[in-house]
Amino acid sequence: MKGLKLHKVELEKSFNPRSFEGRIYTQWQEQGAFKPKAGSGTPYVMVIPPPNVTGMLHLGHGLNISLQDILIRFHRMRGVPVLWVPGTDHAGIATQNVVEKQLKAQGKSRHDLDRDAFVQKTWEVKAAYHEIISRQITRMGASVDWSRERFTLDAGLSQAVREVFVSLYERDLLYKGNYLVNWCTSCGTALSDDEVEHEDLEGKLYHIRYPSGEAERGFIEVATTRPETMLGDTAVAVHPEDPRYQGLIGTSLLLPLTDRRIPVVADTYVDRAFGTGALKITPAHDPHDWEVAKRHKLPAISILNPDGRLNDQVPEPYRGLPVKAAREAVLRDLKAGGFLVTERVITHRVGHCYRCHTVIEPFLSEQWFVRMQPLAEKALAAWRRGELVFYPRKWENTYRHWLENIRDWCISRQLWWGHRIPAWYCPSCGTSIVAREDPSACPSCGDENLKQDPDVLDTWFSSWLWPFSTLGWPLAALDEADKTNDFHRFYPTSSLVTAYDIIFFWVSRMIMAGLEFTGTVPFRDIYIHGLLRDKQGRKMSKTLGNGLDPLELVDQFGADALKFTLAFLCAQGQDLLVDKESFKLGSKFANKIWNASRYILMNLENRILVEEPRLKPMDRWIYARLNRAAKTMTEAFLSYRFNDAATAAYDYFWNDFCDWYVEATKLSLHTGEDAEKDRAATVLLEVLAESLRLLHPLLPFITEAIYEYIPHTQGMLITSPYPVYAEDRNAPDTEQNIALLQELVRMVRTLRSECTIPREKKIPVVVRLSSSGASGCFLKENMELMQLLAGIGDLTMEEPGPALTRPSGAIGLVGSGFEAFVYVAEAVDREVLKRTFTKDLAKDRAFIAGLQAKLANDHFLKNAPPDLVKGEQGKLADALQRTEKLVSYMRDLFEDIPQPTPAEEPLP
Repeated sequence: MKGLKLHKVELEKSFNPRSFEGRIYTQWQEQGAFKPKAGSGTPYVMVIPPPNVTGMLHLGHGLNISLQDILIRFHRMRGVPVLWVPGTDHAGIATQNVVEKQLKAQGKSRHDLDRDAFVQKTWEVKAAYHEIISRQITRMGASVDWSRERFTLDAGLSQAVREVFVSLYERDLLYKGNYLVNWCTSCGTALSDDEVEHEDLEGKLYHIRYPSGEAERGFIEVATTRPETMLGDTAVAVHPEDPRYQGLIGTSLLLPLTDRRIPVVADTYVDRAFGTGALKITPAHDPHDWEVAKRHKLPAISILNPDGRLNDQVPEPYRGLPVKAAREAVLRDLKAGGFLVTERVITHRVGHCYRCHTVIEPFLSEQWFVRMQPLAEKALAAWRRGELVFYPRKWENTYRHWLENIRDWCISRQLWWGHRIPAWYCPSCGTSIVAREDPSACPSCGDENLKQDPDVLDTWFSSWLWPFSTLGWPLAALDEADKTNDFHRFYPTSSLVTAYDIIFFWVSRMIMAGLEFTGTVPFRDIYIHGLLRDKQGRKMSKTLGNGLDPLELVDQFGADALKFTLAFLCAQGQDLLVDKESFKLGSKFANKIWNASRYILMNLENRILVEEPRLKPMDRWIYARLNRAAKTMTEAFLSYRFNDAATAAYDYFWNDFCDWYVEATKLSLHTGEDAEKDRAATVLLEVLAESLRLLHPLLPFITEAIYEYIPHTQGMLITSPYPVYAEDRNAPDTEQNIALLQELVRMVRTLRSECTIPREKKIPVVVRLSSSGASGCFLKENMELMQLLAGIGDLTMEEPGPALTRPSGAIGLVGSGFEAFVYVAEAVDREVLKRTFTKDLAKDRAFIAGLQAKLANDHFLKNAPPDLVKGEQGKLADALQRTEKLVSYMRDLFEDIPQPTPAEEPLP
């Protein structure tokens, strides 16, 4: 590009992301920038955690998608093939609930439609929501490969689900039976343990007398929080060594409100010290009672219908009552019969459905289960071998604990929307058939009237296959000859980015599935980010009304502001506290990038690009700073420290590039000869271009929009190389010299601000160097630059020598290797400044007195959090330093200011 004549380029005066974000995203897609390029190198692959296809994405999705996009863009710019697979989850319970609510509003239920009609209506809802979700992902700037988008109910994933189900059955890792499950009476389905959310609620503990079947033996008193379940009791258990009940073990009790007798059994599970030491056993409605019943061969009486109403196993007066009404009726009758002893208010943990928040009922039901322990052992072994790394590492303890205490997974759901279980039953001979293809007849008796299992699989049963099913497994895995297909090329994936609330639901299960069906972990790195909370630390929710819509934020601030702000606030291992105002951070930074670039591009008219321009000290300095930022950001991206990367980007561009380098180039661009202007413009453009590449993963739209106007660049920024740290770019001596110059400039700037000296007023300064070394020479060689940056008029540099006497009207400053006298008297109204300083000094001293009193208070020191005490100590140190400086200024500037008395001395 040597000799290229440049023209003035005018970006829009005001930063307006709406004017270019849509256009640029379309360009990226049209040029295939999101597809993995052919080439060597280990691919970097991620699969998006599939959002539920039930509604609008919330800000939590915005965080997750933003962090993934940052990583994808960074690795794409490193030159390796990159694939980010998008997709959505059919979300069985959640999506079915949406459709059932729509039907309910019409006065209907799903049972008013046949199954096929209901499923078809659900597909229509899916299509509408999918369009919304895709538009949201696009608006947030996610560089996913849309040509590879998947859905957990599409044909390929459905085939993978069936293959896994049948394989588990063949490996004896799948079974069906009557077991106690978590039952949501509202959704009408079983839930796995991990789908039950527990919370502490106020309730009551009731003490009830169960009379002995032999009047002379009295009664046993039991306690329960669910008195209605006593109608399903089949025993009372006591500890075999409890002396209180030795004479009752083996006898029977009369179950109140019924005509049944139940035995007293001895079991070591009972805690003698808890309550009365007697435990009512309701096997069909309590998991612990279920285990006791198995040991004693007790019957299990289920008292509930699937809709949560009491069934015909209970006495007639309670049949058909909902649980709450049944509880009230039972308590009324117990009290009337003299069986209710006491009741008291307690706080206890109550399980709720993770989707509709209905209280969960333990329920005896026939369900399908996966044997999890053999799978968990493989997942634990892989972690112990170092095949998995959690960021931050603390989540490894959560992973280990869950796998070491895993229970079998209930995978059947009593729904219509989802993967229907590939099991059939013969009505003639009772044969069960589990098959990869739909059977036409019973293999045992030939009956063709087979009935398919009506249930569907848990949503997570398709999600746990996501990393490999989305890449074509199982068919692609079988085709060993084709090493170019997605499964062979891109599996296992590289990283998983997700929130900590689904480690159990999803992350651990994906690892187990990957090891069981592909022989390898599905990813190595697992980055667990925090949850979004409001500024009060509360989780964002519809109930609290504190949620933020990511698209509203994009509309107001731009997609880059959303992404950068979230990255800046995303410290590893911590939740993010945000409100709408938080996103002004990213918006202001994007605006700074726009305005700086606009200024540079506007000053290019008639400049000619120079080949291999000579670098001046400030040029070498900015390349060294850029080099350091590239190293810091690369290391941060590779270790998932998003806030460190964002902070480094912000500090480099705003402070180093804009505040110092761009300002320094004005000396050459505005006052230099043409050759110097050409040289400076060339270097400035090269630094800007590389800076945009540095920032691109964090702010992709604005950097791409500006990059296309830089004359000597080729291609799109999205596929340009990321800056690479190079030792030969380091310039420690230059950085040391510039640091000295900056110190002097900052001190003069600060003094100007404190004395409220207008920017246009130039003030004389005399600088005496402490030594005649290289740094001193550097300052003397760059006097014009210091004058420009600090608003200095006459600048005198004096060689080392005896200490200078402070001139009248000047304030003295002492720095690292110099002392300076700044002549402020002629630039200010002395009397006004004196009153201002005096007022500020009095205010500061009052503030100091208050802080010292607080820090001398033993009660405060003992009871306040350490961080608060440390903060107050920091405030005191700052105030003391500020006061000392004000006193110094006043002594220097005002001759009538007497020497302070000890009482007026700045406090030590």
